[in-house]
Amino acid sequence: MHAAQKPKSKLKFVTLDKESNMSTLWRREEFLKICSKEDLTEKAQDIKVTIPVKKSQEVQYNFNPGSFFVNRLWGRRQDGVAINEALKIGYILEFKRSTDRDEGFPEVKDAEANEQHKSIISALKAAALEWEFEQINFVVGNRRSVVESDFYTKLKKLDIQEGKKDRLFANHVTQVCEAHNRVIVSFL
Repeated sequence: MHAAQKPKSKLKFVTLDKESNMSTLWRREEFLKICSKEDLTEKAQDIKVTIPVKKSQEVQYNFNPGSFFVNRLWGRRQDGVAINEALKIGYILEFKRSTDRDEGFPEVKDAEANEQHKSIISALKAAALEWEFEQINFVVGNRRSVVESDFYTKLKKLDIQEGKKDRLFANHVTQVCEAHNRVIVSFL
């Protein structure tokens, strides 16, 4: 996506080579310009305590409830992050695969992805009032289902050149098919 951006785009893909956790992102200068780590921690603390602790995390929580919520924020990983410093917009990118047996699978996975990063986006909005933050989810089905119109709408938000969108879509579908093939072959 980064290579297919419009030449004059101010949107910068921050996590090009791999996922980064929140702590790693806030070591970068462009994120420190958004808000300080301390401000984000403070705002996140208020939001994180409203999120129930999962059964698998209860031991950690009981050991030190105060640091549990801080560690839960700074250890969170997004599949991708893009920011536009000039317009003060930040995007959290999430890629989800799902079974596509059921008709409403894209909506279910989209809601799941939004819930996954809801607390981070809320904390960012509270800590950096002059910035906008949005999550962009790319959802595909295990049987190679991709909602083409949805994919193109999201590419537009990311300043992708018109002439390169079809190629990105074809590459995306190819990768989904290859991943599906690897799963099928592993069963054989």
